[in-house]
Amino acid sequence: MEKLCVLVVDDDREIVDSIAIFLEADGYAVEKAYNGLEALDIVMTRPVHLLLLDIMMPELDGVKTLLKVRESKNIPIILISAKSEDADKILGLTAGADDYITKPFNPSELVARVKSQLRRYTQLGAMQVRETQIAIRGLVLDTDSKQVTIDGDEVRLTPLEYKILELLCRHPGRVFSTEEIYRRVWNDEVVSDNAIAVHIRHIREKIEINPKEPRYLKVVWGVGYKIERNE
Repeated sequence: MEKLCVLVVDDDREIVDSIAIFLEADGYAVEKAYNGLEALDIVMTRPVHLLLLDIMMPELDGVKTLLKVRESKNIPIILISAKSEDADKILGLTAGADDYITKPFNPSELVARVKSQLRRYTQLGAMQVRETQIAIRGLVLDTDSKQVTIDGDEVRLTPLEYKILELLCRHPGRVFSTEEIYRRVWNDEVVSDNAIAVHIRHIREKIEINPKEPRYLKVVWGVGYKIERNE
């Protein structure tokens, strides 16, 4: 079986080589580029399944490179950004990036994000969501079997964790207070903020690649919790 190919683009050659080592150890083929123009040439002439793209680069920066790639390719693109590049990061996501990771990053997290995007690109695009399923991007709940999957991988939740997650997923974007969660899940008026917080933390640890930067389960400080509709 042909290996999936990741193109790593950064003007820092040590970063490119370091990322390549971790990706190749996980079974991926790796192409390397050191500016946007080199990246475009590779994307247009060789089979590339995912693009890891630094924002700040000479010749052609990451956001402009992203826009050019999106004119003809629908491959997953993950931006690599520094903390000071938040505005460019938002611009890149608006322009069509699938995800971002901030320097300095944990190599295991980067590989997990690559794996997540490639699985979604190669498998989940054709997946049909059944009437019994609630699907929010890569998160799928089956309300019959009570099974939860993230990008195709099963996640094991306790019954209470599942009930909380299902409540939030049935109303994506809506913020639920701790009182309402407690009333609807525990069927009780006596509220324990700590009990809710503990269960939310456990759910995050199971469904998020990086619980400290959650894609799905968000806290609205002073109000409650919600499931985010979009990345």
